[in-house]
Amino acid sequence: MDLLLWRHADAERGGRDKERRLTAKGRKQARRIAAWLRKKLPSEVTVLTSPARRAVETASALTDGFKTNPQLDTDASASEVLIAAGWPDGAGAVIVVGHQPTLGRAAALILTGTESDWKFKKSAIWWFEQDEDEEDARVALRAVVSPASL
Repeated sequence: MDLLLWRHADAERGGRDKERRLTAKGRKQARRIAAWLRKKLPSEVTVLTSPARRAVETASALTDGFKTNPQLDTDASASEVLIAAGWPDGAGAVIVVGHQPTLGRAAALILTGTESDWKFKKSAIWWFEQDEDEEDARVALRAVVSPASL
């Protein structure tokens, strides 16, 4: 299984939290990451997003075929994110578009087995692979990409 954690892009300040829209900078960030993903992703991918507007707008830069999942809302826990994605036992590739600090905590949980407050830049992608061989399952961090690195 491939799991890609994608933090929403830069959003407006103030107002109702779940209604904040992407800024012009955020739309550009989301488009840059989406363009990179299109070159790298397998043909079949599931995109799950928080119902918050800024996450939905970020996912929309990649596809219209995403699914909004309330388990990924702004108050989600790292464990809830991983359960919603089917990690680690799912199949195929899953992109989760969500929020900080939850995604940073999920990344720490995947790699260390413990939640920690890891920094996760706006519109960044952390790409994990779960490979199973005959002896044991292994997790690899395939890529960490931010719009500034593209």
